[in-house]
Amino acid sequence: MMKPAHTIPAALQEELARLQVAFVASLDAEQAAQFSALQLDAAFMSELTVVWLGSEFFFDECCKKPQWFFALFLQDADGKSTLDRQPNADALRHSLSSTLETVQSETDLMRVLREFRQQQMLCIIWRDLTRRAATLETTAALTALADVCIGAAVDFLYPHLCAEWGTPIGVVSGEPQSFLVLGMGKLGAFELNLSSDIDLIFSYDESGETQGKPRSISNRDFFTKLGQKLILVLDKKTVDGFVFRVDMRLRPYGDSGALVLNYDAMEQYYQQQGRDWERYAMIKARLIGGDKKQAAPLLDMLRNFTFRRYLDFSSIDALRDLKRQIEREVDRKGMNDNVKLGKGGIREIEFIVQLFQLIHGGRDKELQPSPVMSMLTILGAKNFLEENDVCVLQEAYLFLRNVEHLLQAWRDEQTQMLPKEALQQSRLAWLAG
Repeated sequence: MMKPAHTIPAALQEELARLQVAFVASLDAEQAAQFSALQLDAAFMSELTVVWLGSEFFFDECCKKPQWFFALFLQDADGKSTLDRQPNADALRHSLSSTLETVQSETDLMRVLREFRQQQMLCIIWRDLTRRAATLETTAALTALADVCIGAAVDFLYPHLCAEWGTPIGVVSGEPQSFLVLGMGKLGAFELNLSSDIDLIFSYDESGETQGKPRSISNRDFFTKLGQKLILVLDKKTVDGFVFRVDMRLRPYGDSGALVLNYDAMEQYYQQQGRDWERYAMIKARLIGGDKKQAAPLLDMLRNFTFRRYLDFSSIDALRDLKRQIEREVDRKGMNDNVKLGKGGIREIEFIVQLFQLIHGGRDKELQPSPVMSMLTILGAKNFLEENDVCVLQEAYLFLRNVEHLLQAWRDEQTQMLPKEALQQSRLAWLAG
């Protein structure tokens, strides 16, 4: 686990002094007195130094909303502060639900979700940079935050659309149809990083039409409208920031495909046109929104598409070709300093794990779950990898993910590129120990 080096480089000491002056200038008299009291705690100052020097985003948000900064240290009846507790889905959902009670419009929803996300990110960043939270605790907290925000947005948008267009009803079952949201990539695997986009796929079970209003539209049109609104609510950058950047390119036919397909259309696509790289992507698919009963046939179909019941050695050639394409793109764009895509980067560790999953996962369900760290342990226990190789890969994976977090915490940007500026290199080296 990386920790900052003890000695702060001179350039960063100057930066720290500047930040302290700027932060105090943003406070009112009462807040300035609170901050002076906190500064008497050496442990607090040590952690604050790391967070301020590690995240310009954190510093800027606290200057704009000092009350969020001080809320991090408020203690509950058990004597624990916000920073002492690992954020989880239940706690996040409870915290957000009370705020959403006053929301009346999509504009209100966008503002509330953005403020909620920014405030929660302050806690997550502090815990990650100071190592109060282990790497996998941070990725779990970020995934929970995304799940809760997506769920809250859908829960608000669905009934509002029903009030306008009626309820989407299945032509066969005669039952209301649920909006199914699949989380892909790191979201699906509970591995979100500090400034990740979220890969989503939308679906619904049955075709049909809406009922209950004078004007009726097809279920496809209803869920397309819902999907468009969900993307807007989460992705659009406003004066309050964004919630999560949304990437829909993993859906059938990519950017040229329909935003939402029903189960029959999804099945037809994957059975007739599904490609090997889509099997690779589907390893991490997870239902994060919608009725589980309605989603069950879709998830079974996708699982059968992804994991073949026979030993699937064709996956080796498919993944080899995909890896070569990525390497050519990395070389073409000069991205060898990318800790995810560059040689020896995060993606190469994922390739190793997922190759074994694709070859053997159809015959061994223990190889189907997607988190990289736990899957490496399983591969070692089953003698697919030697114990020493498992340890090396796990240590490398955690180190690279920590570096990725240090890069992204700085300005809340989705980047994996190592910095070229001397000051930023010094900052990263110091934070990484």
